[in-house]
This record gives sequence, C-alpha cells and structure tokens, in this order.
Amino acid sequence: MMNIIIRKATIDDLEQVNVLRRQVNDLHVNGRPDIFRAGFCDEMWDRLYQVYDSKNYDVIVAVDGKTPVGYAVVEYAKKPLSPYNNERTYYKIEEIGVDKDRRDQGIGTLLMTFLKADAKESGYQKIELDVWEFNKNAMRFYESQGFSCYRRYLEVEV
Repeated sequence: MMNIIIRKATIDDLEQVNVLRRQVNDLHVNGRPDIFRAGFCDEMWDRLYQVYDSKNYDVIVAVDGKTPVGYAVVEYAKKPLSPYNNERTYYKIEEIGVDKDRRDQGIGTLLMTFLKADAKESGYQKIELDVWEFNKNAMRFYESQGFSCYRRYLEVEV
C-alpha cells in the first residue's frame, strides 16, 4: 500500500504541483475547449506562487515520498453583506487534483479527509467547490464525499 502524507505545501513542492495543475487544465480543455485555453501559460504557473504567498489561501499536497501526487488550493473565503446575500465565510476548494497515473487509489479521499478536518479546525462550517458538468468522474467523487448541488449554471446555444 502507498505511504501518502497530506500536508501544507512547501515552496519546493510548487513546481510539481504545477505539473499536476496542468494535467487538470488539460482535462478541462478536452472537456470544454470552447471555454478553456489550451496550454499552461505563465500566468497560470505564477498564480500558484501568488496564492502560496497569500494569507487567504493554502496549498495542500498529497506526497508519496517527497513527490506531490495530489494537491488542493483552498481559499478562506469571506463574502460581505450585500443587498442579495448575508455575510458569510466558508472554506472553498478552488482547485483539486490527483496525478493522472495515480487516480482511483484513494489519494483524493485522503486529501478530502484532510481538507474537511482542516476546515473544521479552522472554524468553518461549510466547504464549497464547483465542478464542470462534463467531469462525471469528479462529480461522482464529490458526491461520494458528501457534497451536494445547491446552485447550477445553465446554457443554451442560439
């Protein structure tokens, strides 16, 4: 069995996390090429370093030995009171992914278990994320982890 450790990322992890992020981006490009840009531009690469340095985000990694094989980018989100919505705080999984060669080995479940515990320990009562409708494997995984849909975006071609 694997010896996966889940922890907050170090600066040395970020290059490999970007490799994993590119895999996730490629999956999105293949699923919705009308929306997602192919390739992995410098801005996408650099964004991971920006969130790593932000107090409102954390990068979490699943490592096998010293190599990240999964990751999550989480935001400690706070939405102000508006005419439409109450003020609220929540733990947002902005990105999550597992190496394409390591999927279906329990790594995503280990990551999610860590994220749920981290959110609870940090005082959050809810975790939110979004998923693209074409990504049926991700949708099944999130449902297996207890997530349910509370809002949908719809489209129609004209």
